[in-house]
Amino acid sequence: MKFFIDTANLDEIREAHELGVLDGVTTNPSLMAKVGIKGKNNIFKHYKSICDIVDGDVSAEVISTDFKGIIREGEELAEIDEKIVVKVPMIRDGVKAIKYFADKEIKTNCTLVFSAGQALLAAKAGATYVSPFVGRLDDISMDGIELIESIVSIYENYGFLTQVLAASIRHPVHILKCAEIGADVATCPLSVITSLLNHPLTDSGLKKFLADAATFTE
Repeated sequence: MKFFIDTANLDEIREAHELGVLDGVTTNPSLMAKVGIKGKNNIFKHYKSICDIVDGDVSAEVISTDFKGIIREGEELAEIDEKIVVKVPMIRDGVKAIKYFADKEIKTNCTLVFSAGQALLAAKAGATYVSPFVGRLDDISMDGIELIESIVSIYENYGFLTQVLAASIRHPVHILKCAEIGADVATCPLSVITSLLNHPLTDSGLKKFLADAATFTE
């Protein structure tokens, strides 16, 4: 499974990269605003800064919801760096734009996916990634993990190359469940990734090892 970090914070991206587990980054306008990045030129420069840190794909989201606008923004974003993946909403014009981008060999991430049917359409259009939102489905008492499982199964049935990028990951159990059922990518905050490091038996075992090691120098 690939680990993407869902942020626009450069310090967090560097920390995840230094940890040695970072495969890519997902961002959106809200995350840009959260770190105080505003204005088209500044946002584009920030995307470039992210691309300079990571080795893998960086999802950059369009604002437009009409076909021509999505195409215009997507082509501009793709010019920033070869690592840029154009993030497109799961709407009619979004699916049309994904087909256009696929024909132009521009990578795409179809976002705001909440059903297997939507994921099927995105794959048919040629999306590089599809982003089902696990946590948001859980919030309305639906099973986000079950959706991931359905999409993985459908893609395997027909040999779709679209990668399943599990989004809206809230805790480490989400990551592990997605890994168990074959999601290609999990994108989440750095804190969720680093929580996988923790186990009380690791802490107690290390404490004992260090205590025993201290007796060697006495």
